[in-house]
Amino acid sequence: MEILTNSISGNKKQFSRKIYTFKTLISDVKDLLSNAKNFATAKKKKLISKSFREKIMLVTTAVNGCVYCAWYHAILSVNAGINSDEINKLLKLQFNTDANNYETLALLYAQHYAETNRKPEKEMTQKLFSFYGNEVAEAIILYIKAIYFGNLSGNTFDAFLYRLKGIKAPGSNVLFEFVFFILSAPILLPTLPKVKKYRK
Repeated sequence: MEILTNSISGNKKQFSRKIYTFKTLISDVKDLLSNAKNFATAKKKKLISKSFREKIMLVTTAVNGCVYCAWYHAILSVNAGINSDEINKLLKLQFNTDANNYETLALLYAQHYAETNRKPEKEMTQKLFSFYGNEVAEAIILYIKAIYFGNLSGNTFDAFLYRLKGIKAPGSNVLFEFVFFILSAPILLPTLPKVKKYRK
């Protein structure tokens, strides 16, 4: 997972992962809250197995580079029966050899959704619905949205830590970063020693 890239101008490094702004955070929170009932329905009907769900989340996380989600969902994946070798491959987006035929399209869609920053091509979305049917396809997208929220939350927390080292996220607001950091600190600060191996 690449965390830092050189800026185009000069030799200064920038924080390159996607992060929240106040506007995008509010938008995502509203969207997730409006879909709370759909999440409950998907879970109750067991539309997606635990292992399938974790694979979707690991692939999305691999694109967005959130070290906190990588650590946490690696643990959940083991509990869901996924072995460590496959987890490592998913986090490197090398899932084609291990994913079964039923899972592959969803994992490719999760990767595409994240790489296009939540703007998937219409054709890809149509393929998803055509292959899985409406209920399962909608559940897949809900899980992608949920982990996307987690990814950007973790990245925004990290953005403030990197800012303290002089590495800033382009276009980010320091006040928003600081407030987000303070609100997230009770949850994420204790995990800092645990996520070290996911910082590459």
